[in-house]
Amino acid sequence: MYVVAKNPFLCTMKGIQMVDLSAQYAKIKPAIDSAIAEVLDSAVFIGGQKVESFALELGAYLGAEHVIPCANGTDALQIALMALGLKPGDEVITPSFTYIATTEVIALLGLTPVFVEVDPQTYCISLAAIEAAITPRTKAIVPVHLYGQAANMNAIMEIAAKHQLFVVEDNAQAIGSDYHLANGQRVKTGTIGHIGCTSFFPSKNLGCYGDGGALYTQDAELAQKIKMIANHGQKVKYVHDVVGCNSRLDSLQAAILSVKLRQLDNYIDARRTVAEAYDAAFAQIPALTIPFRAPDSKHVFHQYTLRVAGGQREALQAHLQNLGVPTMIYYPIPAHKQHMFAAFGVQDLQLPLTEQLCTEVLSLPIHTEMDEAQQQYIIESVLSYFK
Repeated sequence: MYVVAKNPFLCTMKGIQMVDLSAQYAKIKPAIDSAIAEVLDSAVFIGGQKVESFALELGAYLGAEHVIPCANGTDALQIALMALGLKPGDEVITPSFTYIATTEVIALLGLTPVFVEVDPQTYCISLAAIEAAITPRTKAIVPVHLYGQAANMNAIMEIAAKHQLFVVEDNAQAIGSDYHLANGQRVKTGTIGHIGCTSFFPSKNLGCYGDGGALYTQDAELAQKIKMIANHGQKVKYVHDVVGCNSRLDSLQAAILSVKLRQLDNYIDARRTVAEAYDAAFAQIPALTIPFRAPDSKHVFHQYTLRVAGGQREALQAHLQNLGVPTMIYYPIPAHKQHMFAAFGVQDLQLPLTEQLCTEVLSLPIHTEMDEAQQQYIIESVLSYFK
């Protein structure tokens, strides 16, 4: 639903949205409609050439040897952990400041989530916290590239190698982000750890028109396990070697994603342009902390998230809502405070920065179709609160 404020400036434009998928579709409508029509004409709705082609195209874009599409991003995370052969009680280190899917799948598989603090600049997993949390039962680390900002993968991979741990990258918010390895090589996030996982939820930087996800790896043996697990544990039809699940990206979504993948770099550039305008406007407001941009990676701004100090977040959010500017809080409750994890005895865990972030973060609209008039109105609306 479009929000139309009484402000005469806003009334001259289309209502502001967090994500404008309708306008994005309008720009690529002929290609999308043609791709959908091809699938309907073929009547191949599960698997087939469209899914295979998309997997190859995504692999080429990412520089990943193996891409295995699946039904959604949560399945991707679950399948990744299943493919690593972890056993009940094994510990998996993960940030508490993340979307619940990252941590939910750990508990679902009978593993033990170990919630740790985040870095004060990137809001991604803290290196010191990882080191402090490692025990003989630790088997894996799940870093999250939060809001489109890459975690410190160079250091994380060093820690993992030192302690012989697996690394599963939650790349749902950062697909397309460039990362500079310590050796100077430039790679894409999600291809650095043992397995990368992503979501194609419609609002993601690369989103489909339903649900979808993918896993990627450079390891052929892991790729084979992932394929089996995602397909009922079978390599040969009706011969089931391991316990698996049924997680498939359908052909319609694959066809749509192939079209949108060709636009991904343009979409990222558009988001970064909006972020730069926000940065310039808000950098000198004492109560606001603009997003940090790590020098070893390219922030792709799935979200543009401010920190609002002094207990002013709710008041600022209400002010913006009154002016027709939507906002979101990602995330209001950390994972370790969620009732679903009470059995792990973590609700009294002290993660002060994580808990502070949950009271301060506020995400502004940012998307590929945002025009300059909308950007300026949002900026002026925020600034008007602090006048």
